Amino acid sequence: MKDHRTLPELVGQSSEHFANIDDVNLDNLMERIGDSRVVLLGESSHGTAEFYEMRARITKELIEKKGFTIITAEADWPDAAHIHHYIHGREDDALLQNKPFSRFPTWMWANQSMLEFTHWLHAYNTKIENAKTESPAQKVGFYGLDLYSLYSSIEAVLDYLQQVDPKAADTARDRYGCLMPWADDPALYGHAVATKQHEGCETEVLKNLQDLVNKRLEYSVASGEQFFDAEQNAKLIVNAEHYYRTLYCAENNSWNQRDQHMFEALQAVLEFRGSKSKAVVWAHNSHIGDARATQMGARGELNIGQLARQEYGDKAYNIGFGTDHGTVAAASRWGGPMEIKPVQPSHIDSYERIFHKVSTDNFLLPLRYPLNEDVRKELLPERLERAIGVIYRPETEMQSHYFYASLPSQFDEYIWFDKTRAVEALTKEIGEGTFDTFPFGL
Repeated sequence: MKDHRTLPELVGQSSEHFANIDDVNLDNLMERIGDSRVVLLGESSHGTAEFYEMRARITKELIEKKGFTIITAEADWPDAAHIHHYIHGREDDALLQNKPFSRFPTWMWANQSMLEFTHWLHAYNTKIENAKTESPAQKVGFYGLDLYSLYSSIEAVLDYLQQVDPKAADTARDRYGCLMPWADDPALYGHAVATKQHEGCETEVLKNLQDLVNKRLEYSVASGEQFFDAEQNAKLIVNAEHYYRTLYCAENNSWNQRDQHMFEALQAVLEFRGSKSKAVVWAHNSHIGDARATQMGARGELNIGQLARQEYGDKAYNIGFGTDHGTVAAASRWGGPMEIKPVQPSHIDSYERIFHKVSTDNFLLPLRYPLNEDVRKELLPERLERAIGVIYRPETEMQSHYFYASLPSQFDEYIWFDKTRAVEALTKEIGEGTFDTFPFGL
């Protein structure tokens, strides 16, 4: 018998509806996630409050009910270390000498939604520490995956070596000096190499990493965690140098270099935290959804979502997020000021338009384990999908922000908010004293 339901009706009947983030029942989602080792939580914009708040709500349940102890994010490693130190009770004001999250776009992590979640993590770890029955290994850590922090990572490595081996610090400082002329704009380093104005610093940064790794046993005696932090920063410097050095090469795919680095950082954290550790990944849908199901894959691009599925199979569970309209925090150009912009209603041929027509505002749509198998089949053909990064250009939205994808092949689950609001960026005026905005250094 022919099914006369429209696709929005089918989606509505195949999804779990909820009124607000605080009250949503996530028991069924937790069951679908099962014993996954990696749960990837996306966002279709870097400036939407509901995406941050729902990711925080899901992450809290994964921590409390499934023993997840790792949160990784599309953030720079040294910046994320400030959050890691704070939630582990090491809120030393000395950390604030180097202001974290000061690189564009500051609002991506220095926002009210993140601040509230960070304080929750601090309270959770404090409870673990005070509970006699819990192991300190159950404390949650927060780690950055991105590779843009070339110079703050250099500073972190040098600070570490100065403590454990001042002579090695002097050697490393000389080698890293090769990169210092471009400290204000590392992309210019890539241009200088591409135009043969400079030979490049590959050998120097590799030597520093090799020297550090060769002294692992000696250095890590005092603190394995401090050595791991320094090692990750040294690896980041190697990968970032390569990223910027080859940025202007026609045959280079800088996207792949970046996502490969992020996935390797995720794996390094999982290995460091032990064979039973489980991680959450917070990143944009474009990093989380399997690239093979999008135009990216056709261009030869990969991402964390694809690599996680290839490495962990069914033990990786990736969740996309979307919205139709509302407001978003974004800039009009790279490096420009943050603006609160209205989000245009979705394109008529997009997945977002289908979900907008569903007779409820918010819902979870299972795709790996659909409530109705027909919904997956109907959504499988490629459609337009929207992606807003830190830049939003409504005047060229179709060209700038839409791409073709097969949503059920991209994600294991999709979470929809019909109307959303911009994140609230932290400012120096918020609160009294450093605690209110610690560890964001504002």
